[in-house]
Amino acid sequence: MKIFKTLAVVGALLGAGTAYAFMPQAGTWIVTSENNGQPGRGFGLDVQETTLVMQMYAYEANGNPTFYLSAGAISNNRFSAPLNEYRGGRHLGGGDRSGTQTGTAGNVSMRFESGTKGYITFPGEPEKEISRYNFAYSASPASLRGIWLFSPLNTTTPTSDFVQLSSIHSATADGNGLVMSTDGRMGCEHQVSGGAAGTVVCARITTTGKLERGYSFTYSVNDGEGIYINGAGSATSIAVMRRLGNAAGTGTGVLIKNKAESELSDAAQVDMESMRTQIEALAAQVQDTK
Repeated sequence: MKIFKTLAVVGALLGAGTAYAFMPQAGTWIVTSENNGQPGRGFGLDVQETTLVMQMYAYEANGNPTFYLSAGAISNNRFSAPLNEYRGGRHLGGGDRSGTQTGTAGNVSMRFESGTKGYITFPGEPEKEISRYNFAYSASPASLRGIWLFSPLNTTTPTSDFVQLSSIHSATADGNGLVMSTDGRMGCEHQVSGGAAGTVVCARITTTGKLERGYSFTYSVNDGEGIYINGAGSATSIAVMRRLGNAAGTGTGVLIKNKAESELSDAAQVDMESMRTQIEALAAQVQDTK
């Protein structure tokens, strides 16, 4: 049985139609082709309900730094609004002073293919690809370390996995290194070749080494989405993933603080080869259809 890592499968599992709407992930975004490690321009995006706010830092024609602000409705993964200019606001060390809008550079338009990728048209420029700026989490084993919550979105299997992934081990056939919980019952790995390339595959196994459940997902920074796989190896629902704490255990959300690893692990240890076998078996079932 093949598990297809496409939105079509996710939609089928939800009973949805063919149109998919999503919001761009909040954070710093860049023009993908301009990411060269040197000072440049970029912008922050935040979406609350149906309102998108864009704060852009850039340069004027004479080289002076400047910023712009744009806000408006996002609908059907598209946004278009004036890119407003401001002057005269409060400077560092200065007193209370409000800025004023001095004009607009023209309209900025964006369309999004996912929560982390899209295209932008600045005034006077052709359309360019944009992406959520990820400066800390490359597709390496270490990037998966932290406290994670895995939650299937269904009513038939109301089970979540709350686990700290901490120890790094040798890679499976198509991965680049397993990251496991201290008890050895939960492991995840970036897949870098084969049909599952570009995804993270996770397995939770029993104390005897059998598959209890699994996940296949993609993620950006602290949030992931994908599929839940039951003990028989079948994808039964979509699932969401959230990194609740970083590698040091520091909370990434609003209130949760450090969580001791001892509070997250069971006592029993599982054979490493059992985990490697189950990860490879799950990865072999994930098929890219793009």
